[in-house]
Amino acid sequence: MAYVFGFDPHLLDGVQAVHFIGCGGSGTYPLIQILHSRGLTISGSDVEETKITEAERALGVTVHIGHDAANLGNVQLVVYSAAIHDDNPELKSARARGIKAVERSVLLGYVSHVYPYSVGVAGTHGKTTTTGMITTMLELAGKDPSAVIGGKLPLIGGYGKAGKGQSVVIEACEYSETFLHLTPTIGVILNIDNDHLEYYGTMGKLKLAFQKFALLSRTVVFNMDDRNTVDVMNSIDRPVLSFGIQEEARFQAIHVTEYQPGFYEFDVLELGEPFAHIKLGVPGYHNIYNALAMCCCVRPLGLKAADAERAALEFKGTGRRFEIKGECNGAVVVDDYAHHPTELAATLATAKKLGYDRVIAVHQPFTYSRTKALMDDFAQVLAQADQVVLLPIMGSREVDDGSVKSADLAAKLPGSVLVDGLEAAADWVKANAKKGDLVVCMSCGDLYKAADLMVE
Repeated sequence: MAYVFGFDPHLLDGVQAVHFIGCGGSGTYPLIQILHSRGLTISGSDVEETKITEAERALGVTVHIGHDAANLGNVQLVVYSAAIHDDNPELKSARARGIKAVERSVLLGYVSHVYPYSVGVAGTHGKTTTTGMITTMLELAGKDPSAVIGGKLPLIGGYGKAGKGQSVVIEACEYSETFLHLTPTIGVILNIDNDHLEYYGTMGKLKLAFQKFALLSRTVVFNMDDRNTVDVMNSIDRPVLSFGIQEEARFQAIHVTEYQPGFYEFDVLELGEPFAHIKLGVPGYHNIYNALAMCCCVRPLGLKAADAERAALEFKGTGRRFEIKGECNGAVVVDDYAHHPTELAATLATAKKLGYDRVIAVHQPFTYSRTKALMDDFAQVLAQADQVVLLPIMGSREVDDGSVKSADLAAKLPGSVLVDGLEAAADWVKANAKKGDLVVCMSCGDLYKAADLMVE
């Protein structure tokens, strides 16, 4: 799909009624909340009733189950999610009638522009957690932010919110360059890794997209320890705020210690002077970087170091980010969104630190292209687990050409178990997990359903 990037200041001119195709999506719901709070009349459609559609009805949104051209009524703008295809009857009808129709990321770009303070959090890994941390910091500081987050944040009861404050925090996704619709006051780049190359083709083109994102931002917060990010930032003429652990960044973590297995605390220096003492409420060394990115946003958002300290301690994670689901035979079951080797490595490193007898990794590979391109990396990382259970590859938007299967990955992992689906994965865990084990379900697909079956 070809996008025209940039900000359209006239997107909502003359618009009173907006229809969302795919209104039950987690990425769509916060936008509906924000437009509804601004007095617009909202309708939407989706294929099934969910907790999100129920919440939208409670707001006063007209929700249709099933897609039908008649659902449009007399709307002036149609917004559709990336999952909606050109043959959708509502999208076809909107175009035939000359109603302006835009992909969700275009509206997100508009929203990022209408708040005095907007934070766009980009990066291959850590976006949801960092977006959640910054939202938590603003919320606890009484700033009542708006937010659009890729995971559920318990503090605000959902994937985002329409606040009455002057700030909005947005998870900025690099897939298909959709983050290039954003014009954030603060653009955060956490890291740049070899993902979505089926779209970009090369690392060079992926880096170029992040370079454009940086240029669309007024101030850029970036990870000085990440080589690819530094490559991008070397040519950027923007005010910058750097963070790191190894490098002497503007905001640097020192005296890093574990206050309990897997949980870290550290001092933060700003230009060599004491800034804050951070104690993380979520496990994982990688979260030090996410918290440092939050610290960089303190001054531009008019906050204090104490606000970052409080947020770091009180932030307990977002949905599907090392989320404890319950127990199975006394084993603890965790659901995690990790789907790239770097993310699996971070999740498994955290799991191994927590002192369990065995770490059982249940993994559903996501997309054929990623599994094929990074096969050896996946095998190397999954080998950290004491036991690996593999499900079939979830193709998502891709077609299976038969050239790669989960069995290819299993062949590189002696002792691994291959199952044929969600129920089989849950059954294997029910039959084999025991007290003292940690079962980590890792995928951005629907593996969370198997995690739920394990703990039922």
